[in-house]
Amino acid sequence: MASNKNALIRYKAIDQCLRNRFREWTLQDLIAACSDALYEYEGKDVYVSKRTVQLDIQMMRSDKLGYNAPIEVYNRKYYRYAEEDYSIMNIPITDHDIKVMNESIQVLRQFKDFSLFKEMGGVLKRLEDSVYATQKDNKPIIHLEKNEQLKGLEHIDRLYHAIQNKQVLRVVYRAFTARGKNKIDMHPQLLKEFNNRWFLLAVNHKRKQLTTFALDRIIRINPADESIAYIDQQIEGDVYYKHVIGVTVSDMVVPEWVVFWVDSYSAPYVITKPFHNSQELVCQDERGATFRIHVQINFELERLLLGYGDRIEVVAPEKLRAKMHEKYKRAVQRYEG
Repeated sequence: MASNKNALIRYKAIDQCLRNRFREWTLQDLIAACSDALYEYEGKDVYVSKRTVQLDIQMMRSDKLGYNAPIEVYNRKYYRYAEEDYSIMNIPITDHDIKVMNESIQVLRQFKDFSLFKEMGGVLKRLEDSVYATQKDNKPIIHLEKNEQLKGLEHIDRLYHAIQNKQVLRVVYRAFTARGKNKIDMHPQLLKEFNNRWFLLAVNHKRKQLTTFALDRIIRINPADESIAYIDQQIEGDVYYKHVIGVTVSDMVVPEWVVFWVDSYSAPYVITKPFHNSQELVCQDERGATFRIHVQINFELERLLLGYGDRIEVVAPEKLRAKMHEKYKRAVQRYEG
């Protein structure tokens, strides 16, 4: 994000130079202007190379950013805009651009708790004001599910930077099944969101194994002893969670084909929103459809299946079918009792 920000500063500096028709601008002049602008805005004494400014001019000339700037070279050494009134700041915004920006603003606002996006707060506000000022109907047209009372969100930023900086943490944690609090030294690897809850995948230093921790059960976070070296498992989320629904992954459980039947009312929902990316449609008739998915059997899978109530039937494997049968029997007993 920092490199993109620096590029925008350079584009603006070049634009200001080329708009000034009372001076002739060489490539060296533009390099100096970019360096001065970076120092002014970022407080960085950065050397801007000749190649960088040449690529900036090439980018401004292209339509990749929508500029199509008419930058020309005259007398074999000086740069200027061929159109006197041109500026990259005056590019017209279409109705489509406005709609896209409006939707993007709503999405970005969901990340307000990340310091990664805090420096964009002012930018978003100004962009929002500009976009809304050009719209007659300025009410949001995208609504994302969020829970403002969700616990643990205050830890996301700290954990994010710990993963980024490969820092070992000492976390005070209280599991739902635990009687008291535990202090755990952990090596954070990955943040995971599922079902509007956040989780941390980390190496438990004592057990030397990957463990999933719910952020809403974390009480306090402190740095661990500096003598503990960080263990980097180089986890790739798409690979690690490839064979599961949810966040519960076990090295002791082998993925297998889970076959289930869904009635005709619910089948379209399962087709359009698959349970898992491995889902296959086995067969379908007027009564319903049979699907299969290749996953580990875990708590999240069971909860998903139970959510369909009497509209779903597990066909295989037999152990899962029997487990679901037992759960439904206990549910009936509660209703009848």
